[in-house]
Amino acid sequence: MRPRAGLVFHINLSDLSAWRRARRLTFFQRLAGICEAQGLPYEVRQREASLMRPHRAVPDGKLHIVEDGAAEGEGWLNAALAYLLGFWHLDPQGILADSAARHARFAPRQVDQTEAQVFFRKLRRRFVTPRLTRYNPTSAKAADLPEGAIAVFLQGKTPCRNGQCQVDMHEIILAACKGAGPRPVVVKPHPLSLHDCALAISRAAELGARFQLFDGNIHDLLATCAVTVSANSAAAIEGFLHRKPAILFGRSDFESLVTRAHAPEAFPAALEAALAANWRYPKMLQWYFTRHTLEVAAPEFEDRVFAAFASVGYTRGRLGLSD
Repeated sequence: MRPRAGLVFHINLSDLSAWRRARRLTFFQRLAGICEAQGLPYEVRQREASLMRPHRAVPDGKLHIVEDGAAEGEGWLNAALAYLLGFWHLDPQGILADSAARHARFAPRQVDQTEAQVFFRKLRRRFVTPRLTRYNPTSAKAADLPEGAIAVFLQGKTPCRNGQCQVDMHEIILAACKGAGPRPVVVKPHPLSLHDCALAISRAAELGARFQLFDGNIHDLLATCAVTVSANSAAAIEGFLHRKPAILFGRSDFESLVTRAHAPEAFPAALEAALAANWRYPKMLQWYFTRHTLEVAAPEFEDRVFAAFASVGYTRGRLGLSD
């Protein structure tokens, strides 16, 4: 008889004794609760840097869950926050732009309109009404934002470093400014990458770009802008909550929901296409989040988790549980 398989959580936390209290680890906390209720053994390890690089992982009889990982193989899954608080990827290939969701293509006819509207209203109540955001959750509302602007969201060097984007931040700013026509451009630096963003902003200004800087609550900018522009920022998804289209210079796992500009010179055409398209925002969000992510607080979370386990060879039976 094959011994019962155990789970291993690989978490990016220097003090592992604090993982149950970390707000960003709600997924692992809920997963631990399921394991404890089912009698599944699990252990928590500090994540090694090698697990964040794409590689074929070797099966060892255990089921591994890697925070922000890039492991692929039997018994390995990667977990990461999926753009909106409370939603997570649990993926056999990678996270975000490298997740299996990148192969999926949105088709509006596949999504029920009524269900999509209910889901859309729920998300707006959760995020838009309280102006909830991951960074800079300031309560002060911005009063000097222009209507109909092109909102550029910088992300630091991560997209280029990860091979997800070939256009530098200052080039994105320049492209938006050159292709904006009469529209103003507003640039928001990433709060976790202020130094790199400042360098890019200075470089773009030196090269003639004219724009307004913004460091307030993202929902204020999304409410007034006409379109979001980024490498592959979560701001694109948040913009959908405000019914604003997105232009990406980098690849993402929601590419069928955006307009892609593969190079700076492609921006004017991308802007025209993005503003002219008939985007189905409620259906887009319902399709992405209910089919390609797991909502930690949802009643179907446990069933979705075990389905993900089975996708990498760990069925309930292999885990020693009854079906």
